Amino acid sequence: MTTPAPDTITAPVPAIELRDVRAGYGRIEVLHGVTLSVPQGCVYALLGPNGAGKSTTLLTLGGQVRPTAGCVHIAGAHVNGAAPEKLAKAGACRIPEGRGIFPNLTVAENLRVWTYATNDSPADVEEKAFQRFPVLRERRGQVAGTLSGGEQQMLALSRALVADPEILLLDEISMGLAPLIVGSLYEVVAQLAAGGITILLVEQFARTALAVADYAAVMTQGVIAAVGEPADVEDFVQEAYLGGVA
Repeated sequence: MTTPAPDTITAPVPAIELRDVRAGYGRIEVLHGVTLSVPQGCVYALLGPNGAGKSTTLLTLGGQVRPTAGCVHIAGAHVNGAAPEKLAKAGACRIPEGRGIFPNLTVAENLRVWTYATNDSPADVEEKAFQRFPVLRERRGQVAGTLSGGEQQMLALSRALVADPEILLLDEISMGLAPLIVGSLYEVVAQLAAGGITILLVEQFARTALAVADYAAVMTQGVIAAVGEPADVEDFVQEAYLGGVA
């Protein structure tokens, strides 16, 4: 008599996966075989000192940098070299370092541009943004380039509300901002994660990122040095930041 085979247990497909990825700029290789797996529905912090390769990793995930070797997967799909707009349609949204807004357009015009990613009307898009960031309602007719740094970052994060992505890539959203503003932005990050969005964030302030992260990876010199839950990587963070308080 043949014994029936046990039911096969299929592991969940990671939201983001890099397998031995090498990438860089021209002849300069920045990522030297990066392997990283981000589970669905979590906040994952990518930490490390300047020049470690964190932003290049996000650019590679977002399609702006093409890997020279290895594989990049978004929700199980092979996306090496895919155009950023194709990744956006697949549910991935990147908020770049420097915020990526249109500085010569008003707040309302920026939000209207982002309606390409949704079937919502411009009025509905505005309401979503204004409910999350009431100050933007007051600045509706103001040119975005004249907003404060914090308000510009709020406008940039509104793209995530408009597109309703499954995956959100955040690159240094705290750059140049006061700690109080950073705290309020990370409250929004936590709320977005609670809504089921997978978030991979690069952050210069390790403690801020670890406070909201479910998992973290530490990069040094283009490779992953450590991965785990926040408590597991704290010592590696200290070492990566040259013994300073991160």
